[in-house]
Amino acid sequence: MKKIFYLLLLFPFSLLAQNNDYTLRSYKEEGMKAPNTHYIGEAWLNGLIRAEGDLNYNITKATFKANSTLDWHKHSTPQILIIVEGEGYYQEKGKDAIIIKTGDVVKCDSGIEHWHASSKKSDVTYLAIYGGNEPTTWTEVLTQEAYDNVAKKLE
Repeated sequence: MKKIFYLLLLFPFSLLAQNNDYTLRSYKEEGMKAPNTHYIGEAWLNGLIRAEGDLNYNITKATFKANSTLDWHKHSTPQILIIVEGEGYYQEKGKDAIIIKTGDVVKCDSGIEHWHASSKKSDVTYLAIYGGNEPTTWTEVLTQEAYDNVAKKLE
């Protein structure tokens, strides 16, 4: 009788046990320091999800230290930036730059040249969601002088 009692007592807890077959990653991990190409400053990348099989999009966490910027570029699919921490700048070709901050979500259509960066005084961390396996097309260098001019206008 005692064995049945203990089995009944422990049975509900067995239902709560986690299955170890899941693939878990943390977006909180900093990732790897990015090679210093196509940007000024210091950046860290954590590739969370890669397009493969039925999954046709990527999610990358990027952290740019203060006073760091990407060059002008475009993607073959739309890109979504979800700002999870900090403050930065975002600009599309032919438009004024804007300040982006924690909680903002930016959608950039496919083929639109743009750049995004930390602000002069704050790191920025965002999740970048973009489709497929096509590489980013880098179009022109964003100089330190151009970045500094944007910063002066926005701050």
